[in-house]
Amino acid sequence: MTISEPSPTAPAVENSLSQQVADIQRPLRTERMPKVLVIDDDRTILLLAEKALAPIADVTTAETAKEGLKLLHSDTFDAVLLDIMLPDQNGLAFYCQIRDLDRRLPVIFMTVEAASHTAIEAMQLGAFDYLAKPLSVDPLRDLVDKAIEQRQISSIPVAISANDESADSSSELFIGRSQPMVDVFKAIGRVAKQNVPVLIRGESGTGKELVARALYQYSHRSEGPFLAVNCAALPDNLLESELFGHEKGAFTGAESRRIGKFEQCNGGTLFLDEIGDMAPSVQAKVLRVLQEQRFERVGGNTELTTDVRIVAATNRPLEKMVEDGEYREDLLYRLNGVTIHLPPLKERRDDIAALIHHFLLQAKRDLNKPDLEGLSPETVRLLVNHDWPGNVRQLRAVIRRCVLDTSLPVVVHDTLPNDIKGTSAAKPNAGDTLTTDRGSDAAGKQLPELVDRLLREKSTDVYAEAVRYTEQFVLLKVLQETGGNQSQAAEILGITRGKLRDRIASYNIVLESGVSIRNEQ
Repeated sequence: MTISEPSPTAPAVENSLSQQVADIQRPLRTERMPKVLVIDDDRTILLLAEKALAPIADVTTAETAKEGLKLLHSDTFDAVLLDIMLPDQNGLAFYCQIRDLDRRLPVIFMTVEAASHTAIEAMQLGAFDYLAKPLSVDPLRDLVDKAIEQRQISSIPVAISANDESADSSSELFIGRSQPMVDVFKAIGRVAKQNVPVLIRGESGTGKELVARALYQYSHRSEGPFLAVNCAALPDNLLESELFGHEKGAFTGAESRRIGKFEQCNGGTLFLDEIGDMAPSVQAKVLRVLQEQRFERVGGNTELTTDVRIVAATNRPLEKMVEDGEYREDLLYRLNGVTIHLPPLKERRDDIAALIHHFLLQAKRDLNKPDLEGLSPETVRLLVNHDWPGNVRQLRAVIRRCVLDTSLPVVVHDTLPNDIKGTSAAKPNAGDTLTTDRGSDAAGKQLPELVDRLLREKSTDVYAEAVRYTEQFVLLKVLQETGGNQSQAAEILGITRGKLRDRIASYNIVLESGVSIRNEQ
């Protein structure tokens, strides 16, 4: 990609991008299928696991600890399913050998009810989870899928360098050379090795989880587990169970004991995202863990201890929430001892070119666009000058959409969304303005027009465009009905408040004067 006639408003960033273009011509790498090792002396279990996991992983089996250890030495796996009672070795002792080989390898124990206490003991040492026999296909597949995802998360490198010009397109790199990001890197360096809670504050999409992973990977706990929980994504009762676990019969549907994240994360780092959405009852229990490193499972009376470092993140005004009685002041004080502020993307424009380059490499690989050369100068200028209310997450989404939509080797500015180009389309589109002052009925009637037009244009994305437009319309209709009250709207829609806020932000819906709702996209 060659960038000529750089914009006078951003010559440095465009030249920086121009210097990095050659990297795009690197050969694309083929992503391998995740590998899972299943160790059990029951061939029925091995056969079931092979068939159940075939859609998501390559499965290798072993019938003894000796055979499994040999495979672990000779190959790389993303997860292990381990029987608690092997014929040649106790499962717990064998698990310790696995930990010595690779502390970040997720191990799921398979147990009979009588041996569940051994599995719990193993989980307190860092095992990922356990399943009770007889196994069921869906829970098995779901849990292994989560383990594979956790393996990928804990293996992602976080590069923090002001001089590194090479961006590995397979990694979620922490990119930034601007002064605001240098300040963030310095703050991470100062507190990473201190065993204190950290509160990360910043707008949605600025990369708060990347900061949490950096704190983990540069800490003394980097050999322990790193787990993340989105507090806004779960109802209050499920969040409490997710964090602290529960005993069998603790509530309706609690058919077996569950180990929570505070137990699983013993010796590691627990990232609590959207901590401002945590219910007061859960806040109190988290405060106790911060103060004493002690807690009880839901429905239990046994006091448990853990050694966990908490890293929390929020984009909400916690001080104002304390004043309004929505958040515990003592918890805020405990979390707020060390605070890292992440700048919005509009305050670090010098980083946009490098981010564009990184996301181009990812999109070229992921979307199989080997002939893609890059962006036109006008496209770069518009991207650099945009304010990015959704920050880095929005920039990545726009780059991927442009790469997906283009049929040319160079992405031209016509592929950009209308709000970035500064123009509006004449016909309704899933990304067009959808305002309630037209009347909800009129807005709803635009859906058939949209579908007809997409069909005429032989679009290959009709479903996604129609769903996006419909979701936008439903959100606006319900928000208008509730007078902009997000709690009531979330209840009507059957989603969490956090998810509603994310959807409002993704569609740029603005609530004005409590009831007037429009869309600025």
